Amino acid sequence: MFTKLAPRTGVCGAIMIRIPFNPIERAKKTEKIVMRDDERKYYRFRYTRYYGGIVTADTVGCNLLCAYCWNYFKNLHPEKHGEFHSPEEVAGRLYRIARTKNCYLFRISGAEPILGRKSAEHVASVISHTKGEFILETNGIVLGYSPALVDLFKDLNIVVRVTIKGWDEESFERITGAKGEFFKYQLRALKALADRGNPLLDCGYA
Repeated sequence: MFTKLAPRTGVCGAIMIRIPFNPIERAKKTEKIVMRDDERKYYRFRYTRYYGGIVTADTVGCNLLCAYCWNYFKNLHPEKHGEFHSPEEVAGRLYRIARTKNCYLFRISGAEPILGRKSAEHVASVISHTKGEFILETNGIVLGYSPALVDLFKDLNIVVRVTIKGWDEESFERITGAKGEFFKYQLRALKALADRGNPLLDCGYA
């Protein structure tokens, strides 16, 4: 067990993060910050050129703290960033951009969309209100820990993209800051998605 210094956004000094941490416990704590009833915190809605063009809702709050994360500082302090939006509001914002860009491929980025049941239900509702195809990007840890959450997404128009962090427990811990023993939950997520009949599955590596 050791501590890692992480610069505090916008002020001098640093905060102390105890590493390695339990990503399931972090997910529970983070979900309480970024969820309010059925609303989740978002800070930006935009069109990007990834996947050949995709409409993106940027959120905050992750159960990992990956060393290379482009949204590291917002995820370090999710309480300081974003505003709460209902699933209908998120879908509406995405669809207005989609019509402008003539692009009907969607995703949520910037953080982990599935931190627990409340956030999973929020994402499923966003997808159900969105007219187009959705790429669900996730690290898979919560899905591997609670496989029943997969059932929320079975009948939706999505591709689930699980990004595997590291290649073993040691590399997982070094990359994410989470305890290496939780590496296996990413793989359990893949199995849960396959076993529960998710027809579209993509696996990335980081």
